[in-house]
Amino acid sequence: MSMTTSEARSPVPLLLRRGRSSTALGTSEDRSPSSLLFRRRSSKDVRNITSVSSSLLPAFGTVIENDNNPSSKPFIVLPYDRRYRLWELLLVILVGYSAWASLFELAFEKAADGAIPTIDLVVDFFFAVDIILTFFVAYLDTSTYLIVDDHKLIARRYLKSVAFVMDILSTLPIQFIYKAITGNIGRGQAFAFLNLLRLWRLRRVAELFKRLEKDTLFNYFVVRVIKLLCVTIFWVHIGGCILFWIAYHYPRPIDTWIGSQVEDFKERSIWLGYTYSIYWSIVTLTTVGYGDLHAVNTREKTFNMFYMLFNIGLTAYLIGNMTNLVVHSALRTFTMRSGINHILRYTRKNKLPDMMREQMLAHMQLKFKTAELKQEEVLQDLPKAIRSSINEHLFRSVIENAYLFKGFPDGLIIQLVSHIKAEYFPPKMELILQNEIPTDFYILVSGGVVYLSVIYMVMKVLAKLGPGDMVGEIGVVFNIPQPFTVRTRRLSQVIRISHHKFKEMVQSDVDDAKMIITNFMAYLKGLNDELKKEIPFLRDLLANEDAQETVQREELQQGNNEEIVTVSRDGYENKEEPKREGVSKRVIIHGHPPNEDNNKNSDSNGRLVILPDSLPLLFDLAEKKLGKRGSTILMANGAHVEQLDALRENDHLYIF
Repeated sequence: MSMTTSEARSPVPLLLRRGRSSTALGTSEDRSPSSLLFRRRSSKDVRNITSVSSSLLPAFGTVIENDNNPSSKPFIVLPYDRRYRLWELLLVILVGYSAWASLFELAFEKAADGAIPTIDLVVDFFFAVDIILTFFVAYLDTSTYLIVDDHKLIARRYLKSVAFVMDILSTLPIQFIYKAITGNIGRGQAFAFLNLLRLWRLRRVAELFKRLEKDTLFNYFVVRVIKLLCVTIFWVHIGGCILFWIAYHYPRPIDTWIGSQVEDFKERSIWLGYTYSIYWSIVTLTTVGYGDLHAVNTREKTFNMFYMLFNIGLTAYLIGNMTNLVVHSALRTFTMRSGINHILRYTRKNKLPDMMREQMLAHMQLKFKTAELKQEEVLQDLPKAIRSSINEHLFRSVIENAYLFKGFPDGLIIQLVSHIKAEYFPPKMELILQNEIPTDFYILVSGGVVYLSVIYMVMKVLAKLGPGDMVGEIGVVFNIPQPFTVRTRRLSQVIRISHHKFKEMVQSDVDDAKMIITNFMAYLKGLNDELKKEIPFLRDLLANEDAQETVQREELQQGNNEEIVTVSRDGYENKEEPKREGVSKRVIIHGHPPNEDNNKNSDSNGRLVILPDSLPLLFDLAEKKLGKRGSTILMANGAHVEQLDALRENDHLYIF
């Protein structure tokens, strides 16, 4: 990345003085016009909706360790693992068979002589495997929204739940156990009714439809219609099987609804009876009532009354849901999907790149997902004092451990915490763009980011950062365009701190500003060489800082109370000019007149130096930096410099 020295900004005066940043930002020579074309991405963007779920997002303020792998423990299955999802889908298919077969075997006893019992045994085997597998599946703690992967906690939770007892009872092959004990084949109504325990497995189907309704890969309307259709078909199956069971066990078969049409129905094929039963159930459910099949005895009439009463409720449920789908289409989901459609049309019309389109879609999807946590809705209605207390409880330790705020007084920490905002960023999303105007900086609570820079038209990774690290603070403190692009590596939770709020807080106390700069300079010295190359004027700044520290150490050792300067005095012993108070200023010096063509000079960008305490020392410093000694000092507007106290931070001086 190429930046001129004129873009340089000193960190100390930026934090101590007011009213300078707007002027600096407004000069055309200090800012590239292209940087104004970029704006920060929304913090609610997401890369892929399937990779981020509201049920798996950690609570604000939670630091996730080992987030390269959400579960580093062996023999732990994550609930959102793709292979586990496929296993659940297989079980849902088997649940459909179990629900159908349980009622079918109850109504048609002759079905026990066929292959159905063997198939039941195979299906029960799969559910027995799932019971064992459940002891290794991590679960979501609803109080913290964190995944619990401790084996003991998983086992204890499952063993104490009703689900474990019901899973065991619905999976035991009772008929085969009875045969193994007594030697007789387990038949009869008792075994048929015990098989109805398998209907407990239907909860898996409800969970599947609940997940599909929120998955944008599937059409919401189609999923809802299929769900309603499955409910209707299953109810038709229940009604038909129960009515056939009543007729089959009635003392006089001919005095039944089916016996009046088929006298020997008990000896006929079970599929004939099943066809008649389903036909009657559908005709009755739809209130058509042809009259060819009707209740004959008291038992059938009693069941018909309750069946038709329930049909009224089912019909109202179906009509109500269909009306909701057609008219409202699940308002919040419809709003999200409408927004997605607008984005797709916009990207097609303007021919935007695929990467940009995916980021726009990600914004809408993560906004929809995080809205389910309702954390923002809770906080926005609370008084500011309570919100500040919540932020302090959640994030104070994170801010105190950030390198920039080491040793920060408690009062300023509390003020800073009250102005922060916690946000989520999805994987592969830019937090900061290179050359972007600095407006905020971030502290990572969880997740990870990378520093990127374009070198010879190639995006290169310069560094990787993790929880507790800061990003964007270099551009904010130096008040320069952001030197790097910062991109998330995975789902990351960050704390956003406003540039202006931060500056307002630290400007009131010089000592606090010095503490920040001390921490900041120590951090810059520890950066790797690739990062230092990308930050303009950093090498000169660190060299001047080292030189100043060297002089200070030497004078402390000598016990000398003379003024501290960064260059040799070369015989100047004039002590009449008083030492300037406050923090040292940094100026940019040039070795030519201000109206001379800069392209003809090797120092066209100037040199960033610490302003010495007198004019003679400034001439000495210019001779050392520029290679020639001058006798005149002019400002950029041609004005002569006679007093150094009149100079401001980052002024351009022309010495010739």
